[in-house]
Amino acid sequence: MTEGRSDPASSARHFYDDLAADYHLIFADWDASMARQAAALDPLLRRQLGAGPHRVLDCSCGIGTQVIGLARAGHRVVGSDLSPVAAARASAEAAARGVELAVAAADMRRLPFATGAFDVAVCADNSLPHLLSARDVTAALRAMRRVLRDGGLLVLTVRDYDEILAAMPPAPPPQIAETPEGRVITLQLWHWHEDGERYDLEHLQLMPAGDTWTVRTRRTTYWALTRDRLTRFVTEAGFTDVDWHTPDATGFYQPVLTARRASR
Repeated sequence: MTEGRSDPASSARHFYDDLAADYHLIFADWDASMARQAAALDPLLRRQLGAGPHRVLDCSCGIGTQVIGLARAGHRVVGSDLSPVAAARASAEAAARGVELAVAAADMRRLPFATGAFDVAVCADNSLPHLLSARDVTAALRAMRRVLRDGGLLVLTVRDYDEILAAMPPAPPPQIAETPEGRVITLQLWHWHEDGERYDLEHLQLMPAGDTWTVRTRRTTYWALTRDRLTRFVTEAGFTDVDWHTPDATGFYQPVLTARRASR
């Protein structure tokens, strides 16, 4: 797909390039969230594949929220992201915490890694639904399958769109982070398309500026992929043993899909 306003990847890259410096402000405590997410994902990897450590690719690593925690848990990790600004920050944040992390700027539909190079491919934090067509979702899943070894593990996390589509809310709850300058408030407004599946996300961050506020606004688009639809895409891309894990079962804040690259 060529770059341009019609390419969802172009929109997502611009969104995350612009957000990268402020992304940690989505969390009340980013380091604590990294630790919690690793504490949920690491046992899942080890239950599925054995004690490890494992070779892990996080193909939507952002500024490092999942991949830094997995590296701290002992895995051999690589991070890639569509946003070169976010990937560069992930590298810097890892280094600041004494973590070795190789990163690359890469579109998940065209991953620049050797076939069979990884034991685990992670695509977390609702990243896959930035792709707005079946063709693009399938291309990304096939790219993830290609870089996995036989029997390797796919790990996807997405919003609970089965529940969301039942209500089609205009916004999720706000998020608040404490900073030395004061509280930062992150708001999202969801503008649903006529198809009832896709929505434009308006991302607002209210930054304290003395007695007033500075508002930073970013926009991107998502496809609300239900569990049945995503399961079908994963299966059609050549994975087997598809399973869904609820937040109650894993401790991760989103539903988690796992699947295996079938052995030849």
